Amino acid sequence: MREQSVEIRAAGALLAGALSRPDGDGRHPSALLINGSGPIDRDSAMPGMALGLGRELAVALADHDCVTLRYDKRGVGTSQGDYLSTGFHDECRDAAAALAALRAHPAVDPERVFVVGHSTGAVVAANLVRAVAPPAGYVLLAGAAQPGDQVMAWQSDRIAATLPRLLRPLGPVLVRRQARERDRIRRSTTDRHDRMPRSRLTDRWLREYLAHDPGPDLAVIDRPVLAITGGKDVQVDPADVSRIGRLVTGPFDGEVPPDLTHLLRRDPGQPGLWRYRAQLRGPMDGWVTERIAAWARIRLAS
Repeated sequence: MREQSVEIRAAGALLAGALSRPDGDGRHPSALLINGSGPIDRDSAMPGMALGLGRELAVALADHDCVTLRYDKRGVGTSQGDYLSTGFHDECRDAAAALAALRAHPAVDPERVFVVGHSTGAVVAANLVRAVAPPAGYVLLAGAAQPGDQVMAWQSDRIAATLPRLLRPLGPVLVRRQARERDRIRRSTTDRHDRMPRSRLTDRWLREYLAHDPGPDLAVIDRPVLAITGGKDVQVDPADVSRIGRLVTGPFDGEVPPDLTHLLRRDPGQPGLWRYRAQLRGPMDGWVTERIAAWARIRLAS
């Protein structure tokens, strides 16, 4: 595998990324990786969390003759711009710029460019159906099919229900507090708030995400789609895999692996946000990248 640094010309900023390509000449099928929420870099890492999807996906796809482009978000890593001034819609536009840059690369077959999105990155990926030249396929990992406010309400309920037994009485308090916070965000008019969460999600980003409904985007996707959400995901409803399948009109493959979590790790224990630290000590499940590679080989065959 060969890797080179690339620059992506987005609105008002140059985004930095890495293009990984298999050995050999010619044009190849290609994937654009879009990470989830927060100040995440090209390797799917942010302070306090190293998901590892970026590098592992690039290696796995290179073994299957695919090019991969992954990039640092605006204001993250070596990308220009200000992360804290970036909204959800800005991230959608940045992803469209990255898609255009990937398609224009001489090692890429422009007719076989697909997108891989994780978490809110999957929502951004679905929005690329609105791009001037949409992707040839979509891989939605832990992707939602419902509006952002419904996703976050479900998330609050699920996290509360999966707290350790001793903390479970605090669940209703958590749910009410999160509901009040969502109400505050909807009413807000500023970009950020003094009590910004550890995730570094600003009021502007959250306000735009809460109001965004991916359903209309999914409904006009007529290209192949692979949707994977773990049965132990506590941030996105696994039932959204079926919802995605009912919305899209292209060839659809859906998977809900029983022990897979939102962090793309297998965990035989009880689901819960409190188990994330232990999950991150282990590797990402190799089945995920192999499933993506196998899907791309079949669905994007020349």
